[in-house]
Amino acid sequence: MPQTVVDKVVIVTGASSGIGAATAREFARQGARVVLAARRADKLAEQVARITQAGGQALAVSTDVTDAEQVQQLVEQTRTTFGSIDILVNNAGANWGKALSETTTDEIIRLLHVNLLGTMLLTHAVLPEMQRRHYGVIISVGSVASHVAIEPLYSAAKFGVRGFSLALRRQLAGSGIAVSLVSPGNIRTQMTRAIQESMPEPEVVASLIARLAVAPRREVILPLKYHGVVWLDRLFPGVADFAFYWRHRQDRKQGNYSNLPAYARVTEQNRTE
Repeated sequence: MPQTVVDKVVIVTGASSGIGAATAREFARQGARVVLAARRADKLAEQVARITQAGGQALAVSTDVTDAEQVQQLVEQTRTTFGSIDILVNNAGANWGKALSETTTDEIIRLLHVNLLGTMLLTHAVLPEMQRRHYGVIISVGSVASHVAIEPLYSAAKFGVRGFSLALRRQLAGSGIAVSLVSPGNIRTQMTRAIQESMPEPEVVASLIARLAVAPRREVILPLKYHGVVWLDRLFPGVADFAFYWRHRQDRKQGNYSNLPAYARVTEQNRTE
Protein backbone atom coordinates (compact mmCIF):
# COMPACT_ATOMS: atom_id res chain seq x y z
CA MET A 1 0.00 0.00 0.00
CA PRO A 2 1.16 3.57 -0.69
CA GLN A 3 2.18 5.90 2.11
CA THR A 4 0.01 8.70 0.72
CA VAL A 5 -3.20 9.23 -1.24
CA VAL A 6 -1.79 12.12 -3.26
CA ASP A 7 -3.01 11.86 -6.89
CA LYS A 8 -4.98 8.70 -6.14
CA VAL A 9 -8.46 8.50 -7.67
CA VAL A 10 -11.19 7.91 -5.10
CA ILE A 11 -14.89 7.20 -5.58
CA VAL A 12 -17.04 7.98 -2.54
CA THR A 13 -20.72 7.00 -2.60
CA GLY A 14 -23.31 8.63 -0.41
CA ALA A 15 -21.18 11.75 -0.71
CA SER A 16 -23.91 14.39 -0.64
CA SER A 17 -23.83 14.74 3.16
CA GLY A 18 -22.67 13.24 6.44
CA ILE A 19 -19.85 10.71 6.50
CA GLY A 20 -19.62 10.49 2.71
CA ALA A 21 -19.24 14.24 2.20
CA ALA A 22 -16.70 14.49 5.03
CA THR A 23 -14.74 11.57 3.55
CA ALA A 24 -14.62 13.16 0.10
CA ARG A 25 -13.37 16.42 1.62
CA GLU A 26 -10.71 14.60 3.67
CA PHE A 27 -9.33 12.69 0.67
CA ALA A 28 -9.26 15.90 -1.37
CA ARG A 29 -7.51 17.72 1.47
CA GLN A 30 -4.82 15.03 1.38
CA GLY A 31 -4.31 15.48 -2.36
CA ALA A 32 -6.49 12.77 -3.86
CA ARG A 33 -8.73 13.29 -6.88
CA VAL A 34 -12.24 12.60 -5.67
CA VAL A 35 -15.44 11.53 -7.40
CA LEU A 36 -18.55 12.18 -5.33
CA ALA A 37 -21.57 9.98 -6.08
CA ALA A 38 -25.11 10.24 -4.70
CA ARG A 39 -28.63 10.84 -5.96
CA ARG A 40 -28.95 14.48 -4.87
CA ALA A 41 -27.18 16.42 -7.59
CA ASP A 42 -27.64 19.80 -5.89
CA LYS A 43 -26.01 18.62 -2.67
CA LEU A 44 -23.17 17.01 -4.61
CA ALA A 45 -22.53 20.29 -6.40
CA GLU A 46 -22.28 22.07 -3.05
CA GLN A 47 -19.67 19.59 -1.81
CA VAL A 48 -17.64 19.80 -5.03
CA ALA A 49 -17.66 23.59 -4.75
CA ARG A 50 -16.29 23.36 -1.20
CA ILE A 51 -13.51 21.05 -2.35
CA THR A 52 -12.50 23.03 -5.42
CA GLN A 53 -12.59 26.33 -3.52
CA ALA A 54 -10.11 24.77 -1.09
CA GLY A 55 -7.82 23.85 -3.99
CA GLY A 56 -8.85 20.21 -4.41
CA GLN A 57 -9.90 18.21 -7.46
CA ALA A 58 -13.42 16.79 -7.44
CA LEU A 59 -16.13 15.57 -9.78
CA ALA A 60 -19.83 15.08 -9.00
CA VAL A 61 -21.70 12.21 -10.68
CA SER A 62 -25.36 11.87 -9.77
CA THR A 63 -25.83 8.13 -9.23
CA ASP A 64 -28.40 5.72 -7.86
CA VAL A 65 -26.15 2.93 -6.60
CA THR A 66 -28.98 0.40 -6.91
CA ASP A 67 -29.06 0.87 -10.71
CA ALA A 68 -26.36 -1.23 -12.41
CA GLU A 69 -26.39 0.97 -15.51
CA GLN A 70 -25.86 4.15 -13.49
CA VAL A 71 -23.10 2.44 -11.52
CA GLN A 72 -21.30 1.55 -14.74
CA GLN A 73 -21.71 5.13 -15.99
CA LEU A 74 -20.15 6.36 -12.75
CA VAL A 75 -17.14 4.10 -13.24
CA GLU A 76 -16.73 5.06 -16.91
CA GLN A 77 -17.04 8.79 -16.20
CA THR A 78 -14.44 8.48 -13.46
CA ARG A 79 -12.02 6.76 -15.83
CA THR A 80 -12.66 9.32 -18.57
CA THR A 81 -11.98 12.23 -16.22
CA PHE A 82 -9.22 10.93 -13.96
CA GLY A 83 -8.01 7.62 -15.40
CA SER A 84 -7.88 4.46 -13.32
CA ILE A 85 -9.74 4.00 -10.04
CA ASP A 86 -7.51 3.43 -7.01
CA ILE A 87 -9.87 3.59 -4.03
CA LEU A 88 -13.58 2.87 -3.59
CA VAL A 89 -15.48 3.96 -0.48
CA ASN A 90 -18.89 2.27 -0.28
CA ASN A 91 -20.82 4.60 1.99
CA ALA A 92 -24.29 5.03 0.46
CA GLY A 93 -27.07 3.93 2.77
CA ALA A 94 -30.39 4.71 4.41
CA ASN A 95 -31.64 4.37 7.96
CA TRP A 96 -34.91 2.65 8.79
CA GLY A 97 -37.31 2.54 11.70
CA LYS A 98 -40.77 1.34 10.71
CA ALA A 99 -41.97 -1.88 12.26
CA LEU A 100 -41.67 -4.70 9.75
CA SER A 101 -45.44 -5.20 9.72
CA GLU A 102 -45.88 -1.54 8.73
CA THR A 103 -43.31 -1.69 5.94
CA THR A 104 -44.36 -2.22 2.33
CA THR A 105 -42.67 -4.80 0.13
CA ASP A 106 -41.35 -2.01 -2.11
CA GLU A 107 -39.76 -0.33 0.92
CA ILE A 108 -38.13 -3.60 1.97
CA ILE A 109 -36.66 -4.12 -1.49
CA ARG A 110 -35.48 -0.52 -1.79
CA LEU A 111 -33.78 -0.51 1.61
CA LEU A 112 -31.91 -3.74 0.96
CA HIS A 113 -30.88 -2.52 -2.48
CA VAL A 114 -29.52 0.77 -1.13
CA ASN A 115 -27.73 -0.66 1.91
CA LEU A 116 -26.41 -3.92 0.46
CA LEU A 117 -26.85 -4.32 -3.30
CA GLY A 118 -25.31 -0.92 -4.01
CA THR A 119 -22.11 -1.93 -2.22
CA MET A 120 -21.97 -5.15 -4.22
CA LEU A 121 -22.63 -3.46 -7.57
CA LEU A 122 -19.97 -0.76 -7.11
CA THR A 123 -17.39 -3.26 -5.91
CA HIS A 124 -18.17 -5.57 -8.81
CA ALA A 125 -17.80 -2.67 -11.26
CA VAL A 126 -14.34 -1.54 -10.10
CA LEU A 127 -12.85 -4.93 -9.22
CA PRO A 128 -11.76 -6.18 -12.69
CA GLU A 129 -9.60 -3.11 -13.28
CA MET A 130 -8.05 -3.39 -9.80
CA GLN A 131 -7.30 -7.05 -10.42
CA ARG A 132 -5.59 -6.28 -13.73
CA ARG A 133 -3.42 -3.69 -12.01
CA HIS A 134 -2.87 -5.83 -8.88
CA TYR A 135 -3.68 -2.76 -6.86
CA GLY A 136 -6.70 -1.19 -5.22
CA VAL A 137 -8.42 -0.31 -1.97
CA ILE A 138 -12.05 -1.09 -1.16
CA ILE A 139 -13.48 0.36 2.05
CA SER A 140 -17.10 -0.23 3.01
CA VAL A 141 -19.00 1.59 5.72
CA GLY A 142 -21.09 -0.84 7.72
CA SER A 143 -22.53 -0.30 11.17
CA VAL A 144 -22.41 -1.52 14.75
CA ALA A 145 -25.86 -2.83 13.80
CA SER A 146 -24.00 -5.54 11.85
CA HIS A 147 -22.85 -6.92 15.22
CA VAL A 148 -25.80 -6.01 17.43
CA ALA A 149 -29.20 -6.64 15.86
CA ILE A 150 -31.30 -3.56 16.52
CA GLU A 151 -33.75 -3.08 13.64
CA PRO A 152 -34.65 -6.08 11.45
CA LEU A 153 -34.22 -4.63 7.96
CA TYR A 154 -31.35 -2.25 8.69
CA SER A 155 -29.43 -4.86 10.66
CA ALA A 156 -30.07 -7.51 8.02
CA ALA A 157 -28.58 -5.25 5.34
CA LYS A 158 -25.60 -4.24 7.46
CA PHE A 159 -24.92 -7.85 8.50
CA GLY A 160 -24.83 -8.48 4.75
CA VAL A 161 -22.35 -5.66 4.13
CA ARG A 162 -20.11 -7.01 6.88
CA GLY A 163 -20.24 -10.57 5.53
CA PHE A 164 -19.61 -9.37 1.99
CA SER A 165 -16.61 -7.25 3.01
CA LEU A 166 -14.95 -9.85 5.23
CA ALA A 167 -15.46 -12.67 2.72
CA LEU A 168 -14.19 -10.50 -0.15
CA ARG A 169 -11.10 -9.67 1.89
CA ARG A 170 -10.33 -13.39 2.17
CA GLN A 171 -11.07 -14.02 -1.49
CA LEU A 172 -8.68 -11.26 -2.56
CA ALA A 173 -5.87 -12.11 -0.14
CA GLY A 174 -2.51 -11.78 -1.90
CA SER A 175 -3.99 -9.99 -4.90
CA GLY A 176 -2.67 -6.53 -4.05
CA ILE A 177 -6.22 -5.31 -3.32
CA ALA A 178 -6.96 -4.28 0.27
CA VAL A 179 -10.45 -4.62 1.72
CA SER A 180 -11.45 -2.89 4.95
CA LEU A 181 -14.69 -2.41 6.86
CA VAL A 182 -15.64 0.56 9.05
CA SER A 183 -18.47 -0.12 11.53
CA PRO A 184 -19.61 3.12 13.19
CA GLY A 185 -22.10 3.53 15.97
CA ASN A 186 -24.06 6.75 16.22
CA ILE A 187 -22.30 9.61 14.42
CA ARG A 188 -23.63 13.19 14.33
CA THR A 189 -25.33 13.30 10.91
CA GLN A 190 -28.81 13.92 9.53
CA MET A 191 -29.58 10.25 10.13
CA THR A 192 -29.08 10.66 13.89
CA ARG A 193 -30.29 14.23 14.31
CA ALA A 194 -33.09 13.19 16.72
CA ILE A 195 -30.86 11.21 19.07
CA GLN A 196 -30.03 13.00 22.31
CA GLU A 197 -26.53 11.88 23.21
CA SER A 198 -22.92 12.90 22.69
CA MET A 199 -21.71 11.73 19.29
CA PRO A 200 -18.54 12.19 17.20
CA GLU A 201 -18.70 14.34 14.10
CA PRO A 202 -18.50 12.64 10.65
CA GLU A 203 -14.98 14.00 10.21
CA VAL A 204 -13.79 11.44 12.77
CA VAL A 205 -14.97 8.60 10.53
CA ALA A 206 -13.65 10.34 7.43
CA SER A 207 -10.18 10.61 8.95
CA LEU A 208 -10.23 6.91 9.81
CA ILE A 209 -11.30 5.95 6.28
CA ALA A 210 -8.46 7.99 4.77
CA ARG A 211 -5.98 6.25 7.10
CA LEU A 212 -7.30 2.84 6.07
CA ALA A 213 -6.48 3.69 2.47
CA VAL A 214 -2.78 3.63 3.33
CA ALA A 215 -2.86 1.27 6.33
CA PRO A 216 -5.67 -1.26 5.75
CA ARG A 217 -7.29 -3.17 8.60
CA ARG A 218 -9.87 -5.92 8.62
CA GLU A 219 -12.52 -3.97 10.55
CA VAL A 220 -12.65 -0.93 12.80
CA ILE A 221 -15.52 -0.23 15.20
CA LEU A 222 -15.97 3.32 16.45
CA PRO A 223 -16.49 5.15 18.74
CA LEU A 224 -14.62 3.07 21.29
CA LYS A 225 -17.63 2.74 23.63
CA TYR A 226 -19.37 0.46 21.13
CA HIS A 227 -16.76 -2.25 21.61
CA GLY A 228 -18.39 -2.97 24.96
CA VAL A 229 -21.85 -3.16 23.40
CA VAL A 230 -20.60 -5.57 20.72
CA TRP A 231 -18.88 -7.84 23.22
CA LEU A 232 -21.89 -7.82 25.55
CA ASP A 233 -24.11 -9.01 22.72
CA ARG A 234 -21.55 -11.59 21.63
CA LEU A 235 -20.76 -13.08 25.05
CA PHE A 236 -24.05 -12.56 26.90
CA PRO A 237 -26.82 -12.38 24.30
CA GLY A 238 -29.52 -13.00 26.90
CA VAL A 239 -28.39 -9.99 28.92
CA ALA A 240 -28.31 -7.89 25.74
CA ASP A 241 -31.84 -9.04 24.88
CA PHE A 242 -33.07 -7.91 28.29
CA ALA A 243 -31.23 -4.57 28.04
CA PHE A 244 -32.81 -3.78 24.67
CA TYR A 245 -36.24 -4.90 25.84
CA TRP A 246 -35.98 -2.68 28.91
CA ARG A 247 -34.81 0.29 26.84
CA HIS A 248 -37.62 -0.10 24.33
CA ARG A 249 -40.19 -0.38 27.11
CA GLN A 250 -38.90 2.73 28.89
CA ASP A 251 -38.93 4.72 25.68
CA ARG A 252 -42.51 3.67 24.94
CA LYS A 253 -43.62 4.67 28.44
CA GLN A 254 -41.99 8.08 28.11
CA GLY A 255 -43.18 8.62 24.56
CA ASN A 256 -39.55 9.05 23.54
CA TYR A 257 -38.85 7.42 20.19
CA SER A 258 -35.59 9.15 19.36
CA ASN A 259 -32.96 7.12 21.19
CA LEU A 260 -32.97 3.92 19.18
CA PRO A 261 -32.76 3.38 15.43
CA ALA A 262 -35.89 1.23 15.67
CA TYR A 263 -37.91 4.37 16.27
CA ALA A 264 -36.22 6.73 13.82
CA ARG A 265 -38.93 7.37 11.26
CA VAL A 266 -37.56 7.53 7.74
CA THR A 267 -37.57 10.78 5.79
CA GLU A 268 -35.61 11.84 2.72
CA GLN A 269 -33.05 13.38 5.08
CA ASN A 270 -32.33 9.92 6.51
CA ARG A 271 -30.77 8.93 3.19
CA THR A 272 -27.09 9.30 2.33
CA GLU A 273 -27.38 7.87 -1.17
